[in-house]
Amino acid sequence: MDNRAKEVEDLTSQTLDPTFWNDAKRAEGIQRKIGMSKRWLDDYAQIAREVDDLEGIFEFQKEGLASEEEVESQYVRTTGILEDAEFRSTLNQKEDEMNAVLTINAGAGGTEACDWSAMILRMYRMWAERNGFKVIDLFEQDGDSAGIKSASIEIRGDYAYGWLKGENGVHRLVRISPFNAQGKRQTSFTSVFVYPLIEGNEIEIIVNPDDIRWDVFRASGAGGQHVNRTESAVRVTHIPTGIVAECQADRSQHRNRDTAMTMLKSRLYQLELRKRQAEQDKIEAGKSKIEWGSQIRSYVLDDRWVKDLRSGYKIHNPDTILNGDLNEFLKAYLMWERNPTGVVDEDE
Repeated sequence: MDNRAKEVEDLTSQTLDPTFWNDAKRAEGIQRKIGMSKRWLDDYAQIAREVDDLEGIFEFQKEGLASEEEVESQYVRTTGILEDAEFRSTLNQKEDEMNAVLTINAGAGGTEACDWSAMILRMYRMWAERNGFKVIDLFEQDGDSAGIKSASIEIRGDYAYGWLKGENGVHRLVRISPFNAQGKRQTSFTSVFVYPLIEGNEIEIIVNPDDIRWDVFRASGAGGQHVNRTESAVRVTHIPTGIVAECQADRSQHRNRDTAMTMLKSRLYQLELRKRQAEQDKIEAGKSKIEWGSQIRSYVLDDRWVKDLRSGYKIHNPDTILNGDLNEFLKAYLMWERNPTGVVDEDE
């Protein structure tokens, strides 16, 4: 907290510079940092007050000046605030504070997989809306008959990436297929990839122009119908890594190029984070990690359950999850990731 208080003081002094707003993006970034640090300081002050109140009312109870019910009520309130702070302390990496880009790709399975991808996209949109985040459409490719083959959205707000960073992986759906005349049980897969959006001057990512290839094409899908008569959609490929970023969010090809380049730099930053994490995993051999590409969650609709295969967290109301009520799953993963005891095998 002392470090955060000093950071607020130092950053606030920068806002007094007459040239502070000459670089609007940098200024907005600094103000955002000040706001987040102030919230941590305010939260810490609240915890300190609640603990003091709990100690005080406990002393009153021993002297017969307060009831056991009053002590219990304050205890429940204080532990709830502490548990929430413990969870939020898991979001302690620099990139956790950033906006997030979430990309969804349908797995094998044709129409069924595309429909499942559209359901997943809707789930994350509704989660973002529930939690006060802003969603920006970046790219969408429709399925041949229904749903989507792939889509990318930007989720803007404090700690968007920190909340969503555990969603990387394969999501499995088991249900009675509405696309099967015999009403057979169908299993579908879709992959989700989340990475922090690097903006402004916070982190410098240098990309050699000789290492990238640009393609332009006509936009398609719900996000691009207004521009599908011109080649305004862009795709940038980073040749050394094979990373691809696509954007069709704007009528202007130039602005789409800028956005795609930001997405590419963010993906390269995420790649570096993954390399560092891989090295850390070698050191901490006792921690089992879920690598990109593996199954992380099962949604079984006819048996009415959803289960995270890492933390073991499970609920029996899949409708609420598909309607965006994801916070308990996200919290369970982040708390497990801090101290994993091993991968939970799926036993249903």
